[in-house]
Amino acid sequence: MSGHSKWSTIKHQKGVADVKRGAMFTKLSRDIALAVREGGGGDPDMNFRLRLAVEKAKSSNMPLDNITRAIKRASGDGDGGEQLEEITYEGYGPGGGAILLQALTPNRNRTAADVRSTFNKCGGNLGESGCVAWNFESKGLITVEMADEEKGEELSLVAIDAGADDVKLEDGILEIFTSPEQLFNIRGALEAEGIKPESAELSMVPKTTITLDETAAEQTLKLLDILEELDDIQKAYTNADFPAEVLERYQESS
Repeated sequence: MSGHSKWSTIKHQKGVADVKRGAMFTKLSRDIALAVREGGGGDPDMNFRLRLAVEKAKSSNMPLDNITRAIKRASGDGDGGEQLEEITYEGYGPGGGAILLQALTPNRNRTAADVRSTFNKCGGNLGESGCVAWNFESKGLITVEMADEEKGEELSLVAIDAGADDVKLEDGILEIFTSPEQLFNIRGALEAEGIKPESAELSMVPKTTITLDETAAEQTLKLLDILEELDDIQKAYTNADFPAEVLERYQESS
């Protein structure tokens, strides 16, 4: 498994430990609002993007009342909430790894200033629109902790039979890559085998990766952490491949 994928898995396992719970709930509410607006209404059964946002909120222990209010506000009920704009930022971290950021913001000038300042302080560079996006593609990504390699291989075949594009099994983690439309079907096939995935979400997956040395890897991980802590940044992606020993230290320090 490549180092960028391991970083994503570690981030998922850390969960809300990195962010104050209130800030996490704000980001989850914004995800829900955008899903209602862009995905086709406030019914999760009819809105694929909303269904994912609601499931992510539930897995992060967001109260059901909060989820319901977020859907109602975005659907036109209640106070309407804040007016959000979806923006993508692109740049490079120390050592040249590509970084792709997805933001939801009520104030694009503030967010742009915060992102640029963070890149500059951490040795990265904020780039022009399109400079790295070409190297990422939208995929469904399912991860399963799987210490039993034989069982992992069996599940890989189940996923492929169900329509998965690709699978990777390494270091006790099974990654399943799907088209966005097949995400729920393949997750259902795994659950039919008695397996509950660690995560199932839409992700921007890099087509090619770049291997970083230890110094650049540590600096890039720091940059990504600070970027993800910004109020308006929803998700961060990278094509950086981190050395195993750096990721081990990063996980231990979490």
